[in-house]
Amino acid sequence: MALAVLSTGCANSSSAQTTDTASPSTGGTAAPGSVHVVAGEVDLTVTGAVAHLDRFGDGSLAMTVRNDDGVPEHLGMVATPEGGRGELVGGKSAEGDGSLSTAGILVTSGTSVTFGVNGGPRVLLHHVRGATAAHTLPVALQFGVAGLVRFQARVSSA
Repeated sequence: MALAVLSTGCANSSSAQTTDTASPSTGGTAAPGSVHVVAGEVDLTVTGAVAHLDRFGDGSLAMTVRNDDGVPEHLGMVATPEGGRGELVGGKSAEGDGSLSTAGILVTSGTSVTFGVNGGPRVLLHHVRGATAAHTLPVALQFGVAGLVRFQARVSSA
C-alpha cells in the first residue's frame, strides 16, 4: 500500500510539471538577475543572479532562491544557451536547505537558499556561450514543483 501511495505522489508531481509549466509573473519588466514566478500555488523568487565567467566561459552562477509555495522545492537543472548545463554542487549541510540529493538542491518552503557563498550550494558553469552585448546570459532553471523558469542573469568577468 505504501508503494501505491508513493507511486501516486510521484505521478501527481510529474503531471503537474508537464502540464503546468510555470511562467514568470512579475509586476512589470523584471530587471536582469531576478524573476518572480507566481502560477497556481507556485510562489518562487530568484534574485541577485550573476554569472561570474572568465574569458573561456568557465565560472559559476550566484543567486538567491526564495520558496514561498508551501511545499519543498528542488532545483534539478540549470541550462544556458547552446546546450550548456550547470553542474550542481550541494552545500555543507548533509540535509536541509542547500543539500544535494538525486532530486536536486533542496529549498524548503518559507526559506531562501543562496548559491555561491561559503558553505552554500553552487552552480558551476563550463564553456558557457551566449552572453549578450548587454552583459546578460539567458538561463533556464528546472524546479521540481515550479517547473521551468527562464530569465536573464547578469554577467560579470571572473
